[in-house]
Amino acid sequence: MSKRNDYPVGAPCWVETFQPDPQAAAHFYGELFGWRFDEPTPMPEGLGGQHLTARIGSRRVAGIGQAQDTAPTAIWLTSVSVASVEDTLARVADGGGAVVAGPLQAAADGRVAVVTDPAGVGFGLWQPQERAGAELVNEPGTWAMSALHTPAPERAEAFYGALFGWQLEALPDAPFALWRLPGYVGGEPDQPMPRDVVAVMAAIEEPSEVPPHWAVNFRVDDVDATAEHAVRLGGRLLLAPSDTPGFRNAVIADPQHGVIAISAPTGS
Repeated sequence: MSKRNDYPVGAPCWVETFQPDPQAAAHFYGELFGWRFDEPTPMPEGLGGQHLTARIGSRRVAGIGQAQDTAPTAIWLTSVSVASVEDTLARVADGGGAVVAGPLQAAADGRVAVVTDPAGVGFGLWQPQERAGAELVNEPGTWAMSALHTPAPERAEAFYGALFGWQLEALPDAPFALWRLPGYVGGEPDQPMPRDVVAVMAAIEEPSEVPPHWAVNFRVDDVDATAEHAVRLGGRLLLAPSDTPGFRNAVIADPQHGVIAISAPTGS
């Protein structure tokens, strides 16, 4: 299901990057993924700068916002659909998380907040109003999946399970586990992954050169060519293209140090 007009409560629904120079980021990602952008709009009340919405065709696929002074380098943020930002913020605190920003009004699109889980990993909350989230996913140039990398998988299982109703399923001999949301239907009917999978989780050991984070993965037609293109545009290759069962993957950093993964199915 590549086109989406709504998301159930508890499903990741939107990704955006906050960059010191949003226009430079728009040039990079526009060239890399073929995105075009709406006219800039103000950031939510209380935050400075402007926000850009990226589209493929007529459908919205991601956002680029102004990084605040406390964030000197770019970050990518995954947001989860909620019925009420205020109610969810209270449950974040009850579960050992913390509020970073919000609740804020994002024009007429929805109400938003940024929070952290008990391990300090940031993510967003999205209470939809005029926009439910990403309108095209799992297509070349669009968001495919987000992955939690955490040193505290047991605490994460308890936190996200209580907050969103996610259920964690370990996979034998796999470096990651699946987050499943009962009743959710995503993806395509013939895909190898269960259609109620909303995210994945991988444990990291501390100390680690990789900080705990929610990673954002974009689907592409050709991982090698896209990685080379990113470098030509001023990005850096952090993980060279390699194969895992069913996919070819790479990790790149944009010119302002925002990190994304890219992948393409291999059919094996």
